[in-house]
Formats: sequence, structure tokens, C-alpha cells
Amino acid sequence: MSLPRLYPILDTAALERAGLPLLEAAAGLIEAGAILLQLRHKGHYSRELFEQAAHLAVLCEQASVTLVINDRCDIAKLLNAHVHVGQDDLMPAFVRQLAGPATIIGLSTHTEEQLRAANSEPVDYHALGPVFGTVSKENPDPVVGLDGLRRLRPLSTRPLVAIGGITIENAAEVLRAGADSVAVISGLVANSRAGVRSLAERFLRETRV
Repeated sequence: MSLPRLYPILDTAALERAGLPLLEAAAGLIEAGAILLQLRHKGHYSRELFEQAAHLAVLCEQASVTLVINDRCDIAKLLNAHVHVGQDDLMPAFVRQLAGPATIIGLSTHTEEQLRAANSEPVDYHALGPVFGTVSKENPDPVVGLDGLRRLRPLSTRPLVAIGGITIENAAEVLRAGADSVAVISGLVANSRAGVRSLAERFLRETRV
């Protein structure tokens, strides 16, 4: 698959702290030109949240934007979306069995051992990180760094998303170090739809390398 240079992640906890509704943030990203969005929710999927996710799926479909659900293959299946899983989630082979051959599946990795092992999994892309220190994840894995990214990138046989501490200032450098795409959470959070759109437009300009 071909990944967009910018991989925006809508993290519900980060948006809640900023006081910005999920759908407003998504609209800002889509208006800026994002063509892929991931919904990341680490808590319980309440009925209210699922309804918001369903509205998000419709919004993405109308705009021809790819929607990825973090962790939850069941939610992705219900929303006709794609899925991204981590090392502690459902194994990729089972995700593929449930999701079907047409679903895009991403897999997070954090070490050389995990990245090598990911090549044998039925997934479409790998994520590697954190590249830099991050505040978006509790108990983050050790920082990979740009040198680590350069060293590990040739080991992956899939498109690679770099994640963790990526900002407008360092995004282009991460891409030049070998990443196909940069995943951004905190760097795209603002307190308004217009603010999110402005940040996303800046990221999109910086990632045209």
C-alpha cells in the first residue's frame, strides 16, 4: 500500500483535554487535506462514543478519507473501517481472519526484534516508535531516535510509519531518515476546528519532501 506522508491520529483523551469535540477535529483535518485518519481510544467504547465513531466513519466516507481504528478490530468491522493493532492486542493473524483480505492492517513495533517479526505477519504497514519522547502514551517504550530509525528502516519489508514526539519542526527530518509517513497526535491538537486545520496545513506543507 501507499501511505500518505501525514498520518493524523485523533486521540480522544488528547482532544478531551483540549476541549475539542472529535468530529470538529476530524472536520478540520479533512478540510486541510488529510486523506487518512486514525481514531485512537484507549478506554471503554460507550454507546455515545460508538455513535461518534459511526458519524466519523460517514464523514470519512463522504470525503473519500481512509479511516483506521486503533486496537479494536470489532469496532473497525462494524464501521467498515481499517484497523491498527499493537504488540499487546489481538494477534495480526486473527485480525486478518476477522477483518478480511481487503482491510488495511497496521502493526506497531518498538524494537529490532519486533520489526523483524512483523515482516512475517499479514499486515499492510508497520509503525515504529517512539522516534522522540512522547506525552501521548502512558509508559512509553524506549526512544528509537533518528539514528535508530535509519538503522532499522531497511529491516522492514512494508511501508513504515514513524510515531512519537513528531512535530512540525522535525517531521521532514523523520521522513528523510527513511519513514514513509509520520503519525502525529499532540502536534495536531488545538482548541478549535480552525486551529486543527491550520496545524494540519502546516504539517502537510512540511511533509512534502
